[in-house]
Amino acid sequence: MIKLDQFLKLLGIAGTGGQAKLMIINGDVKVNGTVETRRGRKLVSSDQVTVAGQIFKVEEVIE
Repeated sequence: MIKLDQFLKLLGIAGTGGQAKLMIINGDVKVNGTVETRRGRKLVSSDQVTVAGQIFKVEEVIE
């Protein structure tokens, strides 16, 4: 498992934890099609994260 904010940093979408936090708090991030505002949300391999219309499958990123 990985936390949502860490996942955004790993993807390179957010350069810092602070940027990731703001993106999440502002409602710019969806998990499985639903806006997620908890930066500590733990992702599992079957989750999909959507940012700016791009979909990222957790299982493909954290293999």
